[in-house]
Amino acid sequence: MAPTIHEPSQAAGDVKLSLEDEITELLKQRIMVLDGGMGTMIQQHKLEEDDFRGEEFKNHMKSLKGNNDLLSITQPDIIYKIHCDYLFAGADFIETNTFSSTSVAQADYGMEHLAYRLNKVSAELARKAADNVTAKTGIKRYVAGAVGPTNKTLSVSPSVERPDYRNITFEELVETYTEQTKGLLDGGVDVLLVETIFDTANAKAALFAIDKLFEEKYETRPIFISGTIVDKSGRTLSGQTGEAFVISVSNANPLCIGLNCALGATEMRPFIEAIGKSTTSYILCYPNAGLPNTFGGYDETPELTARHLKEFAMDGLVNIVGGCCGTTPAHIREIAEAVKHCKPRVPPSSVFQDYMLLSGLEPFRIGPYTNFVNIGERCNVAGSRKFAKLIMTGNYEEALSIAKAQVEMGAQVLDINMDEGMLDGKSAMARFCKLIASEPDIARVPLCIDSSNFAVIEAGLKCCQGKCIVNSISLKEGEEEFLERGRIIRRFGAAVVIMAFDEEGQATETEHKIQVCTRAYNLLVSKVGFNPQDIIFDPNILTIGTGMEEHNMYGINFMKATKLIKETLPGARVSGGLSNLSFSFRGMEVIREAMHGVFLYHAIKDGMDMGIVNAGNLPVYDDIDKELLELCENLIWNRDPEATDKLLLYAQNHTKGGKKVVQTDEWRFLPVEERLEYSLIKGIEKYVVEDTEEARSNHEKYTRPLHVIEGPLMNGMKVVGDLFGAGKMFLPQVIKSARVMKKAVGYLIPFMEKEREEMMAASGSTEETDPYQGTVVLATVKGDVHDIGKNIVAVVMGCNNFRVIDLGVMTPCDKILRAAVENKADFIGLSGLITPSLDEMIHVAKEMERLGMKTPLLIGGATTSRTHTAVKIAPRYSCPVVHVLDASRSVVVCSQLLDENVREEYFEEITEEYEDIRQDHYDTLKDRRFWSLEQARGKGLHIDWLSHPKPVRPTFVGSRVFDDYDLHKLVDYIDWKPFFDVWQLRGKYPNRGYPKIFKDKTVGEEAKNVFKDAQKLLNTLIDNKKIQAKGLVGFWPAQSVGDDIHVYAEDVMPRSGEPVAKFHGLRQQVEKDSSSTDPYYCLSDFVAPLQSGVPDYIGLFAVACFGAEELSKEFEKHYDDYNSIMVKALADRLAEAFAEELHHRVRRELWGYDCREQLEASDMHKVRYEGIRPAPGYPSQPDHTEKLSMWNLAGIEEKTGIQLTESLAMTPAAAVSGLYFSSPKSTYFAVGKITKEQVQDYAFRKRVSTAEIEKWLGPILGYDDTE
Repeated sequence: MAPTIHEPSQAAGDVKLSLEDEITELLKQRIMVLDGGMGTMIQQHKLEEDDFRGEEFKNHMKSLKGNNDLLSITQPDIIYKIHCDYLFAGADFIETNTFSSTSVAQADYGMEHLAYRLNKVSAELARKAADNVTAKTGIKRYVAGAVGPTNKTLSVSPSVERPDYRNITFEELVETYTEQTKGLLDGGVDVLLVETIFDTANAKAALFAIDKLFEEKYETRPIFISGTIVDKSGRTLSGQTGEAFVISVSNANPLCIGLNCALGATEMRPFIEAIGKSTTSYILCYPNAGLPNTFGGYDETPELTARHLKEFAMDGLVNIVGGCCGTTPAHIREIAEAVKHCKPRVPPSSVFQDYMLLSGLEPFRIGPYTNFVNIGERCNVAGSRKFAKLIMTGNYEEALSIAKAQVEMGAQVLDINMDEGMLDGKSAMARFCKLIASEPDIARVPLCIDSSNFAVIEAGLKCCQGKCIVNSISLKEGEEEFLERGRIIRRFGAAVVIMAFDEEGQATETEHKIQVCTRAYNLLVSKVGFNPQDIIFDPNILTIGTGMEEHNMYGINFMKATKLIKETLPGARVSGGLSNLSFSFRGMEVIREAMHGVFLYHAIKDGMDMGIVNAGNLPVYDDIDKELLELCENLIWNRDPEATDKLLLYAQNHTKGGKKVVQTDEWRFLPVEERLEYSLIKGIEKYVVEDTEEARSNHEKYTRPLHVIEGPLMNGMKVVGDLFGAGKMFLPQVIKSARVMKKAVGYLIPFMEKEREEMMAASGSTEETDPYQGTVVLATVKGDVHDIGKNIVAVVMGCNNFRVIDLGVMTPCDKILRAAVENKADFIGLSGLITPSLDEMIHVAKEMERLGMKTPLLIGGATTSRTHTAVKIAPRYSCPVVHVLDASRSVVVCSQLLDENVREEYFEEITEEYEDIRQDHYDTLKDRRFWSLEQARGKGLHIDWLSHPKPVRPTFVGSRVFDDYDLHKLVDYIDWKPFFDVWQLRGKYPNRGYPKIFKDKTVGEEAKNVFKDAQKLLNTLIDNKKIQAKGLVGFWPAQSVGDDIHVYAEDVMPRSGEPVAKFHGLRQQVEKDSSSTDPYYCLSDFVAPLQSGVPDYIGLFAVACFGAEELSKEFEKHYDDYNSIMVKALADRLAEAFAEELHHRVRRELWGYDCREQLEASDMHKVRYEGIRPAPGYPSQPDHTEKLSMWNLAGIEEKTGIQLTESLAMTPAAAVSGLYFSSPKSTYFAVGKITKEQVQDYAFRKRVSTAEIEKWLGPILGYDDTE
């Protein structure tokens, strides 16, 4: 079935849309469809050798069977028919039969000379099919030129013995892809699809070739890019994660990016979601027909594949869907039909807007809250004698160990420099980069390709699949060369360091530095099209302390220039080579390290983002000897003309041979607690075991080994965290501290295990009995490598008899959730230190909700907060989400959530607390961003009413009145918590709410007394019929029309005639955070649209307790204020109980849409039922005037006596009213602030003045209505 297509409109006289704009318009309107597997369909023809050869190649020297691409020449009718079958099945795009039409791949058949012809002929064949079907159907179809990965790889060696060997070069791939692309473009393709990317380096070669052709000869065409994930690890064959892959190819500005092949749709989902969050491009997804069976075939039916992809579509994940291996026209037909009515994914306007994005095997994002980035300097032949010697002697494998050590010591980017006169820099750079690619522990971080020889830089870039940094280029040789090199770097997709040099030489003064950097910035951004976020300036850290007066300001000039660059050149970063600063003190390592530590401390404050440093040798600012610290400060800030001499004198008196003289370890005479703390802060492993044993042996002070961890060890780690957060300690020192901590804990573990066994024996436990208090799965979330806090939590929980499943760092969501299910976890604990981890935590919470999980979620880590957890994470998951401040709290939280006696109470406490936090947060927001009303409506909840459960017809249409409702029925439905709130009696956890408040030490006794009095008065009111409950419930046929709900008198289809009432809705407009996929709700979303043809209904109710006001006044007459308040409080509780009990009856019998419901009253108070009962004047519909429509429709005042005051308050005061919605998709929400545009639209729909509406909606106006 062909897709329903809204062709892009084009008024007469309009400029013709480009292909990219034309396709973009369609992608905004609907989900488009790609064809299915070409190979799958060719196999069905059971072709033999002669069929592949045809007449032209019947005497060819090699076997040609299996060369499917050749069939475009030898069997064009078969290929043409396959194209047509897919197009008539509903495909918008067909791929050319050119997956292997490169000279590299065709060499296997001895047909490399045919590469250009194969591509041109195949493109012409697909073009013919697309144009013919377009003419027959009137629906335009497009041809995608398929650019496959070839059968060779740039990132992986084919030889186990030679990890640096490659059987193809970057240049060879660029050449073969250039030839292929020319053929495709000459044959008339609309789109270039670089697909099935298992090695991103290969894809970068293809994109390099394409970009060059567009620049030199051909009109630009849209580019689609599709990677392939080889297994559930979420990585390509060459080891990259999906997010790193996106970053690596982002310079190509693809119109669409996504995944295909290797996996079925179900397995592909988490990776498609991750890619969608990482790009502003449209998302493409064409999976296999499930996973292959034991015979290599595919068993997934068209219906099942379509169902999976429809789920993707319904969840807003995709823009183009199709099929890969195992899919057929039948699959495409089902897919096209399944997504026909689904809204396409709306790409975010920006992702990581203020971030520099780099990648190795994993993404590395440098943003506003990223700590200083350490660029490891030891892999530099000019800066490390050891490294230089290893490279010069050809010992590259040993040189790799230096790179690995740099990464382990905290280098987040690895600088590689091979500039040595006696070295072939190009081959050395290429060889070392290839070796790094074979070491995942090193290759996970981005590389900084560092050379003064641009040819060496190019050699390095050609060997890297990730997004690198180039260090460096400058204006030294003039603008023309600068621009040419900038274009090459952009084509490779790298970021660039620009040195503050120009034709006049090195910039030393602040003004000159800024002039050079500003000029370079403008050239790159305006003439090369460089992303400003990919520009790094090195304003020259020059040597100070030389004895020459003109050098004294060099440190200050760098910091001033840094500050001005950050203020005037948006997006640019600042870096620098730190070792230059102290070069005049070479050989005096203590002095140099101190100078570096002091300089960085101040430069970072002025905006220095990164630096080439020895990641393991940076002193903590506060640890520098005070005398040395002052001398360094004076030198750097040029405060003392004799600073250099004084530093030299200090060096003579305090150091020996460039290192500190071994002093008496005075700290070793401190108490053991202080020694352990000192070891942790300083990262000293030498004495930690003996000190730990000394503390453990002190049984009077530390009765259990656990107490050593909870005491001095954790105290030391807290200081480490504080120093790191204050910028006085860098990541390498933190890692050292963690190692010391692990060593101490490792020593204690056998003692704790022995203690646990003794405790089990004493309690009579057997091996068959689960010895653990509970099971917790801990993980540092994907994208984050920091696990110190998590490890401490794991230790503490393990020591408190919890079974801990520690998944380590960089843990994908699906792995976390799978582990939780497999291990029957009682809790999931997520940890993270960097800001992007917060978004990943939100994603995990959303996935847990989607999968219907009930496991409590614990949130921790330095970047997390109670506010963020309450505002961003908790709303995504309906089960407990708790921010755990520190390790010591983790056991308390878990114990409370395990205790059935306090669990619900504790969850309620957290829920209320987080609701207060959310409210406070939103109240303090000043700058809100709004979607237009049209955009908000486009992002509303669009229910697929054809697959949605058919709305149930109520048992009657119209209203039913309850004149004197039995109050005895309501008592069990009373929620007593608000009653105690009235009396301002609030117990402290765990003694909150009814009945635990009675145990509270502070308010418990008083709560008992009040409750006793309430029971007495309640019995009197009911037994003596002092209070009367009246109510009404009604149901009517209803359909939504836009943001309104039309109500009809007669239950006939189609709905005809004028509606008897209209309920007007307000829609959420405040822009939600970028990680949210929640719709922008309006109450009308929960009712079937009029045009859907699905009959739906709406209900309403109004209930009240009469007589309380009169009784209250009687009490007042007798000066009994206590009972005057008490009777009102009880009437309110009875009215709410009436609403609860009546809604229960509505669900089960009066409407009957959930006849099987079995809920206790406490569950109802927690809104665990299906459907909602929102009230006008409350968050989901803040407009009180909607009550008038309710009262008029049902005759509420006439039938019940419940009236509306001038301000539309209900009287009696103990009254509740609202609407009933039955859809299982319905949910409570807050409209929030809205714009004047919506207010005017709402006033027009209600046919009242804007000023009148503004009066009623004052609290939610997102603008000043007095202006």
